[in-house]
Amino acid sequence: MIIDQSTLTKGQIRKLNALRKSVGNDIADVAFGKWIKTQSKKPRDASDPVADALVAALSTLTTDKSFKLGTKGYVVRRAKGKGASGFVAQKVV
Repeated sequence: MIIDQSTLTKGQIRKLNALRKSVGNDIADVAFGKWIKTQSKKPRDASDPVADALVAALSTLTTDKSFKLGTKGYVVRRAKGKGASGFVAQKVV
């Protein structure tokens, strides 16, 4: 059984190479073929719940004309340091 490695992900290629090193090419190709058939091909959920919550929180500010973000992006992080709480926003340059 010949496996087309151009269609595999990096993790799948690593698994195939590890199998080939441990049990040999012939047995590894058969075992990998059986393993890949058992893997589901469902797409991952592209929505991030935290990003959705941020969008929902900021959507109330779209009607406020005094709140302007400009054309550049912002990075929102948790505050760091002793006694720090909340978030810090920095403008991306």
